[in-house]
Amino acid sequence: MIAEALGVGLCLGGVGYFSAQYAWWRPVVDWSAPRVLMYHMVRSHRPGTRFNKLRVPPEQLEKQLAWLKARDFHFVFASQLFSSGPLPERSVCLTFDDGYEDNWTNADPLLEKYGACATLYLVTQRDGGWSSKKKAHHKDDELQEEPKLTDGQIHSMVKTGRWELGGHTITHANLATIEDQAATHEIAAAKKELDAEFQVNSQTFAYPFGIYESRHLQMVAAAEYQGAVTTESGIAKRPYADPFQVPRIKVSGTEGLLGFSMRMRGGRRGLFK
Repeated sequence: MIAEALGVGLCLGGVGYFSAQYAWWRPVVDWSAPRVLMYHMVRSHRPGTRFNKLRVPPEQLEKQLAWLKARDFHFVFASQLFSSGPLPERSVCLTFDDGYEDNWTNADPLLEKYGACATLYLVTQRDGGWSSKKKAHHKDDELQEEPKLTDGQIHSMVKTGRWELGGHTITHANLATIEDQAATHEIAAAKKELDAEFQVNSQTFAYPFGIYESRHLQMVAAAEYQGAVTTESGIAKRPYADPFQVPRIKVSGTEGLLGFSMRMRGGRRGLFK
């Protein structure tokens, strides 16, 4: 009896763990709502480092793109999310934050292979230790050491027609920690620099670290961006209630295709992630 009870307990515990991890019972968000995916790097993991969730291995990205293609998803740019026209059912928008070199060397060949496109939220000054300095106790240079895109590579990306550019400030600033004048400059000057250097019209913005306050929404609008994406997990329906606070689906480099598919259903993998 004890062994039987223990077996039942382990089984129930396993079911509970699976349910908490994947929330399979959560209702699917209507597929007419575009899925906006958030990526950073496309490269293999670095053992013993802190940011492997931001590193999606190329083979993992390929499985995700194949999964999307097999289910008739339509790839769109972020700028299309904020247009007045309708989008196809099952639209998906791939976004890449910061400006890592592997977006060109590893991600772009896969975009070409699967007929996909993506929006690159680009920091205009990609040197220095900005990437991991969200909090004062982040002393490491793990992300600083990651190779960043050069202007020449970005020109090549734009020419493919598979990439559009969006603003992500000049220095990857934590907007909540700087004065209004500096924040306005970080937001508006980034757009001017992107548009002038790459001959584009960057229409959308992503908040560095996902940190912002209500005052920053007005700054982004004043800079003539049409909308902005956050790091909040979720799926929002168009037309957006607030086009300057659109959630995204966080794509983690440390979970498999099941986790990805559950995020595509409801915006997050499980109860807490």
